[in-house]
Amino acid sequence: MESDNPIWLLTNSRSGSNTDQAIEMLESHCKDKGFAISRKIGFPDEDLPTREELVAEGIRCLAIFTGDGSLNAAIAKLQGWGGSVMVLPGGTMNLLSKRLHGPDADLETIIERHASGAVRAVRPLMARCEKGDALAGLLVGPGTSWASVREAMRDFDIPAMAGGTSEALSETTGGSMVRCSDPELGKREGYPLIEFTPSHRGMQLDAFHAEGAGELLAQSWALLRRSFRDGPHTRLGLVDRITLETCDGAPVEVLIDGEPATLSPKAEFAVAPCEVDLLATHHGF
Repeated sequence: MESDNPIWLLTNSRSGSNTDQAIEMLESHCKDKGFAISRKIGFPDEDLPTREELVAEGIRCLAIFTGDGSLNAAIAKLQGWGGSVMVLPGGTMNLLSKRLHGPDADLETIIERHASGAVRAVRPLMARCEKGDALAGLLVGPGTSWASVREAMRDFDIPAMAGGTSEALSETTGGSMVRCSDPELGKREGYPLIEFTPSHRGMQLDAFHAEGAGELLAQSWALLRRSFRDGPHTRLGLVDRITLETCDGAPVEVLIDGEPATLSPKAEFAVAPCEVDLLATHHGF
């Protein structure tokens, strides 16, 4: 991208990789490769950009250097925009960045690929539910309670970590288990956590379990590190549409790209294409 075709940059100081040093490095890489950053937006201190603002300023590319949750919120606000989003790894897990650029592509590599033209605009499939769309992944069940423990760890809030860990352990073993009801997949007694991974083949479903002290410890550690597939799990299948329900009729708890939400006791999920162009540099999934 030439310097006479400016881009905007969105960052988030609370995201995992958004240190001052990382942002300075990002700006240096952009400058070296001919990208002109005409405006920097620091979310959440500043509002997320809207498509109307981008159109009014003639901006055709928005670079987003945040975690998956902020990426999700920003992309949702841009539905219908005619420009493109450059996703950069600015969080902890950076699952959407890995999906678009490959698991090993670092910040400098991604910017270099964009600058050389080794990029394609895509609209990847998402996992959609009544409260939003997940581009990176969606988690369902009482095991999502570990998210509050991870937040406390990020903020170095020791009391919150202790209280949250106790509550999360209780929820993982005794909370409202979730099961696949239409079509029926897996165990009727349900699971503490089901992970949805959207791809061009549909939604991959993996069910996680914690039966016995050993599995509970392994699963708890995996959930805490957000390395879900390191814990005991079972592949349930690939689907385009599915209904999940809690075994006891309680609301369904979910994490949509890492952000919590509560759904109806019987919740439907389906694939849907992203409604704005994302720039990809890898064959992805």
